[in-house]
Amino acid sequence: MEGAVMVGRGPTGAGVLVLSILVITLTTEGCRAQKGDGCGPTVLGPSSGTLSSLGYPATYPNNTVCEWEITVPPGGRVHFCFAELDIEDRDCQVNYLRLYNSIGPGRTEIAKYCGLNMKLDHLIESTGNQVTVQFMSGMHRTGRGFYLSYSTVEHTDLITCLHKGSDFPEAEFSKYCPAGCLTSTEEISGTIPNGYRESSPLCLAAIHAGVVSNAVGGRINVVSSKGIPLYEGTLANNVMSTGGSLSNSLFTFRTNGCYGTLGLESGGVADIQISASSVWEWNNMAGQHSMWAPSGVRLKKAGLPWAPSRCDQQQWLQVDLKRQKRITGIITTGSTLREYQYYISTYRVLYSQDGQQWLCYKEANSTQDMVFKGNINYLHEVRNNFIPPMEARYVRINPTQWHQRIAVKLELLGCQVATTRRTMEPRMFPNPRLMPARPATTKRPRMIGKTTPPPDIRNTTMPPHTNKDAALAAVLVPVLVMVVMALILLVVCAWHCRSRKKSSEGTYDLPHWNRTDWWKSMKQLLPSKMVEADDSVRYCSSEVGRITARGAVSRLHAEPAEYAQPLVSGVTTLGARSTFKPDEGPDPGYSDPDLYDAPISPDVYHAYAEPLPATGAEYATPIVVDMGCHPSGVQPSTGGGFSSGGPTQLSAQTDSCQSGRSAYDTPKNAAAGQGAPTGDITYQVPQGAELKRGGR
Repeated sequence: MEGAVMVGRGPTGAGVLVLSILVITLTTEGCRAQKGDGCGPTVLGPSSGTLSSLGYPATYPNNTVCEWEITVPPGGRVHFCFAELDIEDRDCQVNYLRLYNSIGPGRTEIAKYCGLNMKLDHLIESTGNQVTVQFMSGMHRTGRGFYLSYSTVEHTDLITCLHKGSDFPEAEFSKYCPAGCLTSTEEISGTIPNGYRESSPLCLAAIHAGVVSNAVGGRINVVSSKGIPLYEGTLANNVMSTGGSLSNSLFTFRTNGCYGTLGLESGGVADIQISASSVWEWNNMAGQHSMWAPSGVRLKKAGLPWAPSRCDQQQWLQVDLKRQKRITGIITTGSTLREYQYYISTYRVLYSQDGQQWLCYKEANSTQDMVFKGNINYLHEVRNNFIPPMEARYVRINPTQWHQRIAVKLELLGCQVATTRRTMEPRMFPNPRLMPARPATTKRPRMIGKTTPPPDIRNTTMPPHTNKDAALAAVLVPVLVMVVMALILLVVCAWHCRSRKKSSEGTYDLPHWNRTDWWKSMKQLLPSKMVEADDSVRYCSSEVGRITARGAVSRLHAEPAEYAQPLVSGVTTLGARSTFKPDEGPDPGYSDPDLYDAPISPDVYHAYAEPLPATGAEYATPIVVDMGCHPSGVQPSTGGGFSSGGPTQLSAQTDSCQSGRSAYDTPKNAAAGQGAPTGDITYQVPQGAELKRGGR
């Protein structure tokens, strides 16, 4: 009897392989065998498989040989896909890998390979349904050996166990995974349904997700999407996934959707539907009674799990699903109690239709009972999938190995069995004329004390057929309404902004809440005439000349104003708190156009209003300057507040150079037409201020 070596992969936190040797009985459809001392982890499936050199991915040993004989169903052919080829030799005389068509003495060579880090991107195809693979090793120092996959030629999209999600940029794609990818030493990160990190090998992740079987392989449909911040690590189908951090993208698999829970956790399965071979009961030192009943088997339920009274391989836990279901997987955990760290490490699954005749679940292409890898601690969940799924009403869990004591909580995965509709046969209605008449006095007796059994209601609801035009209208109408509302809102906002702009013309674009204060501050810089009549005051230089020639002595009077006003005549110095800044003056030789009709001589200085004292009148007192011109040799009196270097006098005039109303009041102790005032000059307070004081 010929056989093949199959490997299983347990939890590998440090990347350590745990090999379990299983002998596969050959079927009439194919013959798969290996021989020699240089064979590495290998799975030879009926239509696909994986081969590797001994010690891969480490250096293969010296002076070894291995041959694999592969046979696929008649009429088929085989093609190979290399994941890695790293054999030390230049002329392929001592170390090499050789492929042959057929098996036995009549085989013919397909190709011979050797060399370090060789890349073979194309598929190597045979001419028949039988192939021999031969690996020879002599003396060498380096080289990792080889790692390849094979399948029948109809799977043109065959990939290896080392291809990762990042190797395919498509958003959705379909590939064929070979059998035996548990031989890979690569690690995956993530789980279903959240997805796997893009750096994870596709086929190994597919085994972890329960999409394909390690013994058979199969097609995977992959969907890529944006990555997530954290990837969860779990143990499933003998593959341990590790946790991972944020990545740019992830991938997941499209399935038939038959992975829902079957009611243990949610309570859909009643306690009466769960039974066991025995129950562990005991009393503690405090006299408290503890029962590890079958009802405690529900996953994620607080409390004690199920535990039998004896720990042997004859114990079982049974679940009655009330009707036939398609069962695709099982999730188990230990006691979940720190003080009772019990769990089962391996178990078998049996199923039945009537609860009397039981069958043990077997892996595809095998006659041996499937032994599932259970938990590795008392707390974390472990998932195993049934490929192919089983259809049954009754399910039993039979522990074969455990830690300290048998204890388990579980949940079954699957869905309802798809039922075919019954064909409607035509019903024959008898002719009422041929039927005998029923007596009028005949009455049906009442069924007292009996209840009608509930009908077996099946979910026959079909999704309503929606018209495409109606669905399109349901989407477009809200969108159009939102667009129209947005346009109306935009027009209203534009009209409002335009109205505000028109109302703010002439206000120098200042906010409306600051315009009053701004106007009051500007009135300090303007003469009272300008404030009252909005006319600019000009000073005529010709009139100034006439006044100087006549030697007339005139004083500049100020009308009662609300704010201090600047004088035309200059002063030699300004106070420390002057409210006006003196002009810096133009450069020499530069004639600056001024608001005045003629420039003022350099010996005349501009006067500025003195600042208001801290404790004084509410408004600044107007400054009155003696603008009279004295003849040569006559000095003005020193009693005034200002002194000039020469005979100078100015007079405020209108644009027509006519003498207007005096701009300032005369001092109270000075007579009109007099020369320079003598003594202290007392100036009259503005009328507005007097009025305010009088009011107070």
